[in-house]
Amino acid sequence: MNDFRARAREWLAANVPAADENRSADEAAATAKRFQAALYDAGFAGITWPAEFGGQGLGMAELQAFNDEAAAFDLPSGLFMIGMGMCGPTVVDLGTPEQKSRYLRPLLRGEEVWCQLFSEPGAGSDVAGLQTRAVRDGDGWLINGQKVWTTGAQFSDFGALLARTDPDLPKHQGLTMFIVDMHAPGVTVRPLKDMTGRAPFNEIYFDNVRVPADAILGEENAGWLAAVTMLGHERVSIGGGVRRRYDPLGYRNLVAMARERGRLADPVVRRELAKLYTEERALSLFNARLRQEADAGSPPGARGSVAKLAGARLLWHATDVAGLIAGLDAAAWDTAEGDELAVAVNATPAASIAGGTDQVQRTIIGDRILGLPREPAADRDVPFRELRVGTQRTA
Repeated sequence: MNDFRARAREWLAANVPAADENRSADEAAATAKRFQAALYDAGFAGITWPAEFGGQGLGMAELQAFNDEAAAFDLPSGLFMIGMGMCGPTVVDLGTPEQKSRYLRPLLRGEEVWCQLFSEPGAGSDVAGLQTRAVRDGDGWLINGQKVWTTGAQFSDFGALLARTDPDLPKHQGLTMFIVDMHAPGVTVRPLKDMTGRAPFNEIYFDNVRVPADAILGEENAGWLAAVTMLGHERVSIGGGVRRRYDPLGYRNLVAMARERGRLADPVVRRELAKLYTEERALSLFNARLRQEADAGSPPGARGSVAKLAGARLLWHATDVAGLIAGLDAAAWDTAEGDELAVAVNATPAASIAGGTDQVQRTIIGDRILGLPREPAADRDVPFRELRVGTQRTA
């Protein structure tokens, strides 16, 4: 293990490209792809993924060691967050041997980028209320509908799409997950700017997009199971991803900010920094435990919601601490570092929405972990076409 850790440290020091905030989005994507290919060739991509499909076939100890070393660097890995953290693991769990052989290795090498296609204008927290349709067409399917808030779709080659395949079944039962070619005719991607001034999200339109029969991930009309599987991976990924070396809201950088501003001796600031450190460390250890249990064959399930909720609350606390330290200077910034902090602060509300709102996570935790009475669901056994949900007003 020490040899693996030392090799990772040495390789990262020699190969992580220097951060450059002046790169265009396309240049950043190209840099990320080159780095991912080098990471794969060095044996550090897909550390716990099956070796027969391009992974390293190693254990959680190696993954944790690599993550510990990577925390000292700014890895250009954001482009692959969805594919590596959510879509790829779901293909590992539910994909056919042919799907695993086709998609996993190119994903790990950075040759193909993935996105997740769940949310719709009328189906956000209630994902099962989605209306994008997939209808049989010969030996394949035709997909029509709209998705929104899709991270990285403008750079993606494939997407994991949830569509309704049987409106006569209740809303959770008539869904199917498809692997969709994002370059196929009929796919239109439009970027959406958020209040950071950047465009990490997109809305996507599907107009008679044809997919083959073998594009189904999982089983027909079992898309909710596939969605729950992917959402579990997503929540663990969001809650426990490798933090950047320069994370404007990270404990170490907030300590540095307090020191520079002469606030480190302030007992209130010190108390909040201590609490923040405790929360960061607890979340890190919790996610390490989830990864170890997953490696032993026990997937995170609803506990992924604990990680996701804790990660969102951690960011809100860090934002409050940043404001406490900066005081009135937090109202405006004129340095590159300040710009990054302003972006991080403005992005914090999204942490309580993306991947399911905090309220949704609490409901899942109460229902599936604490065993509290379930929320009433009068529509659970009603055929979808009879429901008035989202933008659907008539059958």
